[in-house]
Amino acid sequence: MTIHEANQKLLSQLDSIYEHREAVAISDLVMENITKQKKTERIIHKNIILSGAEELLFEKYSAELMNHRPLQYVLHEAWFSGLKLYVDERVLIPRPETEELVNWLIEDASDFRDQTADISILDIGTGSGCIPIVLKKKLPQATIYSCDISQDALDVARKNASMHGTDINFILSDFLNANNRNLLPRFDYIISNPPYVPVSSKKKMSEHVVAYEPPLALFVHDNNPLIFYEALADFVIEKPRIKTKIFAELHEDFSDPVKQLFFSKGFASVEIKKDLHGKNRMIKATMLL
Repeated sequence: MTIHEANQKLLSQLDSIYEHREAVAISDLVMENITKQKKTERIIHKNIILSGAEELLFEKYSAELMNHRPLQYVLHEAWFSGLKLYVDERVLIPRPETEELVNWLIEDASDFRDQTADISILDIGTGSGCIPIVLKKKLPQATIYSCDISQDALDVARKNASMHGTDINFILSDFLNANNRNLLPRFDYIISNPPYVPVSSKKKMSEHVVAYEPPLALFVHDNNPLIFYEALADFVIEKPRIKTKIFAELHEDFSDPVKQLFFSKGFASVEIKKDLHGKNRMIKATMLL
């Protein structure tokens, strides 16, 4: 099977479960991964026959993709803020909205770059480690802690942190447990992409997400969808600094309730930010002593 034949075969298969434009993008990434050639090189060498090892990999990837396994898990790689990360089913696939959240915090923390090296950040629910790794790259003077309830997720995060040479303090901790929260120090910034999708919404979601991504990192019970935001607020109240800020992703349907929750807990200002698609997806809450 030539490079061209393999690409056409995969594209034909993917067209049955993806929109054509997405199928083309996935096919290109798979063929680049297998052949280690960019698209222009593959066009020039389109009649080169795949090696036995390459053909086996092609068949493996094709079968996994046709079972709706996300491309990032198939290739074990995802890109976040220009950095390539290792991912598998133990962690969520990093999303562009999370990049927007991280950039918002970095912009807010820009004053610290010239004023002091004493800036501390806590990331809650680290997953792949995408958030703390990028923060450490952009704010190298910051002391960064990152916690997760999943040891498997922390293993992936540590792998990525090591790959990118970033010094991050990873902690195994259930942040919803007040006793665990009390063991953490005070921080200038708290950032989190917590679980916020109600379980009842699962039936509306793509099979690629529901069947493969870790439910612990996605879903909350319908009867208490704001549980993580309440824990975030309580942590800042329990561990106050002169000016502590929370940056968090949220469900667009719960932006107003989350905003009101922070105000009810005594936060001085709360700002909702839209993502690139115009949806209310991020919140910044500031606590002043």
